[in-house]
Amino acid sequence: MELPNDPMMLMSAVNMYLRDRYQSLDELCDDLNVDRKELEAKLLQAGFEYSEKYNKFW
Repeated sequence: MELPNDPMMLMSAVNMYLRDRYQSLDELCDDLNVDRKELEAKLLQAGFEYSEKYNKFW
């Protein structure tokens, strides 16, 4: 599965997956074969940070 490139759409898609399918960002990245550091860096550039406590980007 390919994730969107647009940062807003990416954040929305990742948060939906985290809410509906995955218990952690590591689980999502492993399953979708996504580099966690690259994903976090891309979303951080758009102003979004991952919260392990809430299991979402905001």
